[in-house]
Order: sequence, then structure tokens, then C-alpha cells
Amino acid sequence: MLMAFLLTSSFLGALTLLAWRCLDHRADHDAMERLVSMQPPRPARFDPTMLDNLPDPARRYFLYAIEPGTPLYTVAKITMAGQFGMGNKAKPKYLDMRALQTLAMPAGFVWKMRARQGLMSLSGSDSDRWTRFWMMGLIPIARMGGDPDHTRSAFGRYVAEAVFWTPAAVLPGPGVEWKSVGKDCARLTVSYQGLSQSVDVTVAPDGQPIKVCFERWSNANAEKRHRLQPFGGYLSEFRKFAGFRLPTHVEAGNGFGTEQYFPFFVVNVTDIDFPHG
Repeated sequence: MLMAFLLTSSFLGALTLLAWRCLDHRADHDAMERLVSMQPPRPARFDPTMLDNLPDPARRYFLYAIEPGTPLYTVAKITMAGQFGMGNKAKPKYLDMRALQTLAMPAGFVWKMRARQGLMSLSGSDSDRWTRFWMMGLIPIARMGGDPDHTRSAFGRYVAEAVFWTPAAVLPGPGVEWKSVGKDCARLTVSYQGLSQSVDVTVAPDGQPIKVCFERWSNANAEKRHRLQPFGGYLSEFRKFAGFRLPTHVEAGNGFGTEQYFPFFVVNVTDIDFPHG
């Protein structure tokens, strides 16, 4: 009798976890569809005169990233593969990773991933609303979000990613400002629904963005306390996608520009799509 009870309880527990995981998948899908629906149906086309009042590094960046006449789509789906570090600089503990991201700055993003190393697997999603990860597909190991700290940290991430994957979303306009901080560096500041994030973009002479860096609200520290910390990454291997010239190799992490820099996010992009009806 006891054995039957334990078996039944285990089965019901596994079934409950499976249903919970399915609900997460549905939430990911619905959030991605919501972001895709924000794609401008008939966007303006890029005209270099849009850059007339920008500082020189920002102007060069846009001229490199967007061909004249390109429809200014601001929502992208990015398919990527690479490595995701679960450790630290001394012991990176990289997992082989594949992911799909929907990016719609300033509204939000969803990054849905699967990673594996040997018998260990990790899957889940990160977004402006939540962080949810599962081990072996059925064991929840991280569930965060819905609080000001998470929202502020996520905002920093997807504003920075918009610089290199959806440049049309950071053209000057309401809530988007650029200023020069050096001969080859411009500072983007995005303000949205009470949030504000600045990102420094360093460009080559031809305008190719080489690196991005910013102060990110994060608790990735020994004290596990949220505070502003340096974050950033390097961009390379640019390709053209629908009139945009975008990086297909990105490595980024905490402590950027310091001896503690650890690139826990190292990816190669295989496709970038700008979905529209």
C-alpha cells in the first residue's frame, strides 16, 4: 500500500511539474507574439537626413548599420547558438546553448534557450517580465521577476542589445537621445515608462560598432545585492539582414573593462528576421 502511494504521489508530482513547464512555454510564446505585433506595419524608410543633428560617432554608426531606403523595422527575431557560462572567470562552466530571441525595444524582449553539457541540461527563458530556468526540463531552479530590480536590470540588457540587433529602434526620437563622449564613442540614452538607461557605443572609423558598455543594475556580485556594475561586450562578424548590417558574433558579461570581466554570454547568430505582415 505504501509503495503504491509513493508511486502515485511521484507520478502526480511529475505530472504537475510537466503542466507547470507547459504553462511557461505558453507564456513564452504569447509574450513573443505580443512583441511581434508591435512591428510597424508600414515603417518609414531610412534616409541619412534623419541623422543631421547627431554627433559624428552616432551618425557613422547608423550609416554603417542601415542602408538608405531600408524599411525601419524595430522588432527582430534572432536565432543564435553558442556558450552560456554558469560559473565565473576562473571556472566558466560553459554549457553549449541554442536560443531564439524576440527583441522589441523599448517594450521588451523574450530570450528562450536550451543548453547542455554532458548529462546536465538547462532550459527556460529570460524576459523583461521574468527569469525562469529549469534543470533537466522538469526541475525549476530559478524563478524571478515582477519586481523593480528585475525590470531595471532587464531594461539595461535589451536597450544595449537593440544597439546591435535593431538599430532602427534607437534612431533619435521621443525617449531616445544621443550625445558624443569622444571621437569614436557616442552615448545612447533611452527613457521609457520611468526607466532610463545609457549605453556607450564605440565605433571604428567606418562606423562599425566594436563594443558596447554600460552600468547595469545587477546583483551578480559576492553580496548578491543589486547595484550599478559595469557590463558590456564585443561585436564582430557583421552580415547584412534585410538592409541592416549587424553583428553575428557577440561576447558579453559582467565586469566589462575590469580584471573581473567574465564573458558568460558568447554567441554566434545564425539568422535575424524582421517579422511583418
